[in-house]
Amino acid sequence: MKQVVRREYYLFSPWLRIFHWIMVVAICVLFTTGLMITSPWIIHSSEPTFSGMTLDNIRNIHFLAAYLFSAAFILRIYGFITNPGDRLFPHVWKGYFYSNTIDVALHYMFLRSEHASYLRNPIARCSYAFLYVLVFIEILTGFGIYYMTDPTGIGGTLFGWVITVLGGEMMAHLVHHYVAWAIILFAIGHLYMVIRAEFMEGESEVSSMFSGSKILAHEPRDAGHLDGTLK
Repeated sequence: MKQVVRREYYLFSPWLRIFHWIMVVAICVLFTTGLMITSPWIIHSSEPTFSGMTLDNIRNIHFLAAYLFSAAFILRIYGFITNPGDRLFPHVWKGYFYSNTIDVALHYMFLRSEHASYLRNPIARCSYAFLYVLVFIEILTGFGIYYMTDPTGIGGTLFGWVITVLGGEMMAHLVHHYVAWAIILFAIGHLYMVIRAEFMEGESEVSSMFSGSKILAHEPRDAGHLDGTLK
């Protein structure tokens, strides 16, 4: 029997984990209510005005989840600054980033049986950066549409330019709709990859978002990010 020695690396702060799960729940609520707003369901009730599933209520839930998600996103960005382990964006200015990315990509293309151990998968870092661009677009278009009820108010002044740049409110709705689908497709791929890493590669991806720690059998190439020896 082969004995495998594993080492624990504390990576994710409680701050990151809390706002990660808040954003997960908010995305699920936003996408579900967004679909219901786009194509309203037929609510069977003895008196529609007494139903809790009226479109006004669904819209209010959508807006509440949007504010919650935006606040969590802003606080999540704050976590990038204060907690070294929470920094998800790729170090594209470093030469080793590209060699590490190729290493992982060859494994995903089944050209290598395995890849080196990483605390932060370089391909995952790139995908997170792309996700946050999508989230930023979704927030801008969402609030741009929302505040068109009062274009001269504070909200309309802050976000009205988004409607102008996109050429009208209809185009803003389309962008908001399709970016939402892009975020959901990312979430599906992300869920598959973390489960795959957890059970096929033993990288404790899923459990780390609860415990904050990764337990690895090999010394990760990027372990120096935690103690500052690898910039």
